[in-house]
Amino acid sequence: MNALAERIDNINPEPGRVVAKAAFNAAQELGLSQRDLAQAIGVSEATVSRMKGGGYALQGKPFELATCIIRIFRSLDTIAGADPDTIRGWMGNGNDDLNGVPRKMLAQATGLVTVMNYLDAARAPT
Repeated sequence: MNALAERIDNINPEPGRVVAKAAFNAAQELGLSQRDLAQAIGVSEATVSRMKGGGYALQGKPFELATCIIRIFRSLDTIAGADPDTIRGWMGNGNDDLNGVPRKMLAQATGLVTVMNYLDAARAPT
């Protein structure tokens, strides 16, 4: 029982670590490379490597941009019916509505927000 209690005490639900790991996982599902994710959220590739296992806590702008990556994945996953090929295909192909390739657009904060808003609107039309 003490071992279980010790393991639970060592769990660190710090928001920055949770978001970092979730963004890393979302980026993988979206077909983004570690370099793509680093560029999208404004951190180094080494930081992205530390994010993988929850060993890095995001904060500030990278935290905010990482939540956008997570929202993009959640929306696209819902729209695509959780089909990884459809998700990655959508990310890698040109989109006339967005006037660009979503994956490439994520390199700029404005493109990241544009893709996120587009998918949010498509998932829950008014």
